[in-house]
Amino acid sequence: MTKPFLEAEPGTVYESQVWPGLSLGYGERHLLLESPAELDGLSSAVYGGGHGMLRRMVNIYVDRNYRCDDPQRDIAGLLREWGHPAEGTAGLLTAVPLRYAAVAEERGEDFAVFCCATAGASNAARAGVRRTTFPASWTPGTINLLLAVDGRLTPAAMVNAVMTATEAKTAALGDLGVRDAENGLSATGTTTDAVVLGVSQRADWPLLHAYAGTATDLGGTVGRLAYAAVSESLRAASAGVRR
Repeated sequence: MTKPFLEAEPGTVYESQVWPGLSLGYGERHLLLESPAELDGLSSAVYGGGHGMLRRMVNIYVDRNYRCDDPQRDIAGLLREWGHPAEGTAGLLTAVPLRYAAVAEERGEDFAVFCCATAGASNAARAGVRRTTFPASWTPGTINLLLAVDGRLTPAAMVNAVMTATEAKTAALGDLGVRDAENGLSATGTTTDAVVLGVSQRADWPLLHAYAGTATDLGGTVGRLAYAAVSESLRAASAGVRR
């Protein structure tokens, strides 16, 4: 577990310790996770979301006064400004300062997993209860997860991995005592969370993972890393707010 940019200057690049060629760059306003090869992607990203091939994930900082009229247009403009290709890019927006990003990674016998979280709890919410909602609502993500797996996964296992990461995020919020301010109940997330999963599908991994739940080696690793990254980013962000 590391917070690679807490004391770093923009321009710093964190090189994965478990996946050669995978890098996380720290810019003035964005984090850029780049893969050495194309990834099989699944995400809720506001830009480039859904299921498709990815080469990079971009987590962009905006302040809390950001107008959310057309985030896709805004992200496209920023990608052009920074020289990042639109094709193969999943783009997220966050109101969490990027220096609070946390990274957790681990390599197993049949996979390697990298997880980066930017996490804040200012709009923590609990799913499954009646609370204030809107017909259509979008604001910058408060908990964004960038998840990359070097391994072979079926489409079902990819969905399973996203489920496991989400469960781990909820566990982290519960253990840190984060509450839904509207009703005082334990929060399961925030109103604006997002996750991007990219899978290498490299043929030289012999095992094809059909599952990624908590009973599996892969799912157990995804859960531990998501829990650790969300917890550490939340602690860092909370400490930063208090200073």
